[in-house]
Amino acid sequence: MSCDCSNTPSNQPPSPSERRGVMLKLGIGLMGIGGAIASIPLIGYAITPALKKYKNSWIDLGGTADFPEGETRLGKFTNPNASPTDGASAEQAVWVRSYKPAQFQVFAVNCAHLGCPVKWFQQSKLFMCPCHGGVYYEDGSHASGPPPRGLFEYKWKIENGRLLIDAGRLPGLEQTV
Repeated sequence: MSCDCSNTPSNQPPSPSERRGVMLKLGIGLMGIGGAIASIPLIGYAITPALKKYKNSWIDLGGTADFPEGETRLGKFTNPNASPTDGASAEQAVWVRSYKPAQFQVFAVNCAHLGCPVKWFQQSKLFMCPCHGGVYYEDGSHASGPPPRGLFEYKWKIENGRLLIDAGRLPGLEQTV
């Protein structure tokens, strides 16, 4: 008995081009799944600020008499966003400059270059950064050195003779000097 096997599928392995096609489709599918998983945190990072409502956190730095006109003094406060595990790092400092009656500038103590704490020198009326030699004028504007801009400023207001700063939002690059 003879069998005509021309109509039956052969038991030959798939050709290299067929294998490549399957592997290509499998690779593209796995890369797509991996990309989708990797993008979840990035999408969350981009969307989260839009979902948060900013709440002012006005912090009392002291009476306006504590900051005499024509002087720059260090003010201290506790970060309103601190957690119990922050310890001593929850304590923050600012430089308060009183330049006219009831007119203030409140600067973050951190250099705009790399965040080192700046020091006020009354004799020269300059803020100086010990890390990389950044220098700022008494109004917080950039004088010399590597910082790209002036000192960051906090918003402030006076209520009942007390100087308050909006310490709930840290100063950043979006603010102008």
